[in-house]
Amino acid sequence: MSDFSHINTNNNPKMVDVSDKKITKRTAIAKATMFLGETIIAHFTNDELLTKKGPVFQTAIIAGIQGVKKTSELIPMCHPLLINGVAIDINIIDNEHLEVFCKVTITGKTGVEMEALTGANIACLTIYDMCKSISQKMVIKEVKLLEKTGGKSDIKTPS
Repeated sequence: MSDFSHINTNNNPKMVDVSDKKITKRTAIAKATMFLGETIIAHFTNDELLTKKGPVFQTAIIAGIQGVKKTSELIPMCHPLLINGVAIDINIIDNEHLEVFCKVTITGKTGVEMEALTGANIACLTIYDMCKSISQKMVIKEVKLLEKTGGKSDIKTPS
C-alpha cells in the first residue's frame, strides 16, 4: 500500500474519496516572495504602479482570486470547491522585493492549501506579466504554505 493518498493499491492515480470526512471550517495561508528589483520598485507610487495594462497590484489580486477558484482545473487531483473567501495582500518589503499573501477559507471536507499556493503564484505571475516591459530580471523566489487549519491537522510554519 502506498503512503500517498492519490495512489491506489495497483499504483495507479486516484482522486481521494472525501465522502466520509466531516465538514469543518478550513483555512490556508500561502506566501510568495518576489524579486522585482530597484528599477521596477522605483516606478511605484503609494504602493501601486499604473501601467498601460492597468494597476499592477489590483490586477494581480483579481488574478490571484481567479487562480484560487480555478485550482481544480489546473491540478488534476484537487477537488472542485465552493470557496467561502479569498484575501490577497501584496506588500513591498524593501527597494527590490515584495511579498504576496493569499488566505483561502472554506467550509468543507477537504483543505485549501493548493488553492492558497495557486493564488499566490498566479498573483506573482500577473505582476511579472505587467512589469516585464520595464525589466525581465524579476524572480518568483519562494512560495510556501504558512498555515493550514481544519481537518485532521493544523500546520503553522515560520514566515
